[in-house]
Amino acid sequence: MNDTRFEPAALHPLRRTDYCWEIPRQGAMHVPAVIYATEALVRAMDHKVFEQAANVARLPGIVQASYAMPDAHWGYGFPIGGVAAFDPDQGGVVSAGGVGFDISCGVRTLLTGLTRAQLEPVKERLADALFAAVPAGMGSTGRLHLNDAAMDAMLDGGAAWAVAQGYGRPEDLDHVEEGGRMPGAEPGEVSALARKRQRKEMGTLGSGNHYLEVQHVAAIYAPDVAAAFGLREGDVVVSIHCGSRGLGHQIGTEFLREMVVAAPHHGIDLPDRELACAPIRSPLGRRYLGAMRAGINCALANRQIITHLTREAFAQVLPEADLRVLYDVSHNTCKEETHLVDGRERRLFVHRKGATRAFGPGHPAVPADYRAVGQPVIIGGSMGTASYVLAGMAEGEARAFSSSCHGAGRAMSRTQALKQWRGRALVDALRGRGIIIRSASMRGVAEEAPGAYKDVAEVVQAAELAGLSRRVARLEPLVCIKG
Repeated sequence: MNDTRFEPAALHPLRRTDYCWEIPRQGAMHVPAVIYATEALVRAMDHKVFEQAANVARLPGIVQASYAMPDAHWGYGFPIGGVAAFDPDQGGVVSAGGVGFDISCGVRTLLTGLTRAQLEPVKERLADALFAAVPAGMGSTGRLHLNDAAMDAMLDGGAAWAVAQGYGRPEDLDHVEEGGRMPGAEPGEVSALARKRQRKEMGTLGSGNHYLEVQHVAAIYAPDVAAAFGLREGDVVVSIHCGSRGLGHQIGTEFLREMVVAAPHHGIDLPDRELACAPIRSPLGRRYLGAMRAGINCALANRQIITHLTREAFAQVLPEADLRVLYDVSHNTCKEETHLVDGRERRLFVHRKGATRAFGPGHPAVPADYRAVGQPVIIGGSMGTASYVLAGMAEGEARAFSSSCHGAGRAMSRTQALKQWRGRALVDALRGRGIIIRSASMRGVAEEAPGAYKDVAEVVQAAELAGLSRRVARLEPLVCIKG
């Protein structure tokens, strides 16, 4: 591969297999950087991805390798699509940039019990009902306003708190990571400003690439797994993509600022200020983990409330629908997990930034009714393109700490997209394909144009061939509510 984008030569990824590339350990790198992708995807990656993956490999206490998923692109500190695990017994660190600003951004997919034939006659009415029910867009606020006590309870209780408040059903929690509540949250570590930003934002989608999408199951790739997940060709499902809104962003902003200042005092030589971090066992590291876990609970509660609002909208138009949670998976987290490394189990802190956990068959953290086939991995497409349901594979444990891609991954910036597309023209073009868009911003639609993203089909195929997760079903959009 003689591509100038791989300069300097020291960061030239070397092919290990058709779907695995490696930047060998060199200089201050403690471990190699590994990229899972097809040759075409690797060639299309900005050189910054390789630079960032190599910089992550320089952080203290990193284990095995710094990984980049097939959808990887340039991010803040870590590449988006970056995975790295750190051992606290070896001076391992936690990095706010390795989690990301939208803490616990993720996707929840709901089964509806409906077919596309039932949906089509009322598609417009449903789009209007959903757009009216679920606030979307920059600065959007919801009907729920939290006082200080309710904020503390939400930050500690997550989706479980939301269900207790009447937003959903107890059985919803069976198919949410961590049972809907991330343990170890410390609401007291969340600042007054972060709380203020979130006080009126619960039950809102926000902006950017977040969406609520009604989809139909267009193809089944693994019938046995699809049956376990309750998916059949022609079924209608709903996917909700959002995170912790202003609260998560504020947590990330504040702790990054602290970590930059504190790093030299811990003897940490940062290869990039954006990789600001703190030892896991330091007071700052523990404080961030407590605040970050509270941010995870905020995102889980947010998606739970939106689930309730989505059910209300469906009840107006299609009262026969029975919206059940297929799964809720986050893709901006750091979680303490047990992994097998060099033949022994180790407790590690696994950062997944724009990457999903993908436990394989038999893992005890997988819901009991899915355990025989592996954890659902929900891959969001770009507006107007397919999304996918995948399942974790046993091989993924050794490949990348049971991690997989999270979406298509951007191929160009939002600024570049605005130069190439107009929101109204995109809405009209998608309507011509039978896809209804409702959005608070035509600018936002242009920024999220399907052409601004990589080919999600190639991304998920690369994930499967690399042994990270296997394809189960392809979902195609019918209605998309955008911020």
